[in-house]
Amino acid sequence: AQHQQKIQIKKSIIQSQTRSSYLSVAADARPGTPSASGPAPRAAPPPPPLAEAPLSGSPAMYGGDEVSAIVIDVGSYSCKAGYAGDDTPKSVFPSVVGSIEQAEDTDEAKPEKEADSASDPKNGSKPMDVDKAKTKRKFYVGQELEFRRDHMEVISPMKDGTVMDWDVVDNIWNHAFRRRLLINPEEHPMLIAEPSINSAQQREKAAELMFEKYKVPALFLAKNAVLTSFASGRATSLVVDSGGGSTVVSAVHDGYVLQKSVATSPIGGEFLTDCMMKSLESKGVVIRPRYSFKKKEVSPGDYKVVDLDFPNTTDSYRLYHMRAIASDIKETVCRVPDTPFDEVAYANVPTTSYELPDGQTIEVGAARFKIPDILFNPFLSQTIPGIDGFGDSTSIRGLPRMVLESVNRCDVDIRKELLSSILLSGGSSSILQLKDRLEKEVLEESPQNARVKVLASGNSTERRFSVWIGGSILASLGSFQQMWFSKAEYEEHGVSYIQRKCP
Repeated sequence: AQHQQKIQIKKSIIQSQTRSSYLSVAADARPGTPSASGPAPRAAPPPPPLAEAPLSGSPAMYGGDEVSAIVIDVGSYSCKAGYAGDDTPKSVFPSVVGSIEQAEDTDEAKPEKEADSASDPKNGSKPMDVDKAKTKRKFYVGQELEFRRDHMEVISPMKDGTVMDWDVVDNIWNHAFRRRLLINPEEHPMLIAEPSINSAQQREKAAELMFEKYKVPALFLAKNAVLTSFASGRATSLVVDSGGGSTVVSAVHDGYVLQKSVATSPIGGEFLTDCMMKSLESKGVVIRPRYSFKKKEVSPGDYKVVDLDFPNTTDSYRLYHMRAIASDIKETVCRVPDTPFDEVAYANVPTTSYELPDGQTIEVGAARFKIPDILFNPFLSQTIPGIDGFGDSTSIRGLPRMVLESVNRCDVDIRKELLSSILLSGGSSSILQLKDRLEKEVLEESPQNARVKVLASGNSTERRFSVWIGGSILASLGSFQQMWFSKAEYEEHGVSYIQRKCP
């Protein structure tokens, strides 16, 4: 399987080389300085033909054989980091962190390492209130999060796919560089994956943090949808990215995201996990977090579960561990039904067994079809006890409707091409039968002469890491090397120049 994966990567690189050269052409064609009226619009013009603007050599070349570029993708569920040119990321760890409020004037509050930085308005976090002026946050990232600590909250820097807390992202980046990859970021150019709907302020904040704190020699921000498209060797496609926190459908044409086509939904893997957890709780199933019990041997081969009492454990930490178990149940037993879910039709469906960490065995019946079908009919979740209603119901729609909505926002000339190359990516896209069901429903709603084809890697690992793999391919291409936004350009033109260098 690993050999086949490497072959697939090599094929993608060969196919992408001819298509990614337009990026360099577009870079050479752009004016040297930003306009006085403000940053340039994000939508880049179509690239000119290669014959009209041949590639010129660039003195600033990065990511060669001596120094590899680093590709990092901070998603709403996990952070992926590794070297450009590799098949898979070197390090994958949760993108949530543990946080404990500490008094600043005590010895315990002193940072033990560089990763434990306090909230700083300069780093993009909100100014602290007067009540919190004497406290700071100590963060626990990666494996440190697995150890239970009193009063430790679990927080995520992302909401609906965009960064809300740059202080946390800073610590995640630092952990990836210093603890996981064991590199000095000052020696490596960085390719950072960003959401397709990222704002100009978010992009500038990321660039400023990378250049000012980590002092990277060069930087490039690439859209998730574009990288997914490159990972499959395509420059034009419709990318359906169903991740942990949200689902985003984006049209990519000639390597650029068509911003008007982006359709988003808050329905993601974490929402499905919550639905699974509430569904089990409504049937009387008690999910015990792994830290909350131990098994005691009462006789040879016979164990008794003993509950452990940790009164100072926060609700968010308990929920984090319960979600981890519910997520594994979801990934193990769930599959998308062939037809829209119906309570009566699936009432007598055969159940599937699952053994919880504490030893109890549960039976999952209709819920294993009902939960995945929420991707197609989100309002099905309202029938599960404990699931709150949607605040803004206008943004809530199923995958087929999102796909057609995104395609219809694009020019008529490229709609057929987009429908024939729908790419599935993200962790939630690995649910069984999702590809077949989506293709079937989109085909039913499409024009009669349209050819609908949903493409997805047979390897679930490649689907999860498709954004990172696309970044690995792009950053290792020779024709891409003059696209980097260098530190010299940052110092000369300012942070707003990132809008021109990284369209």
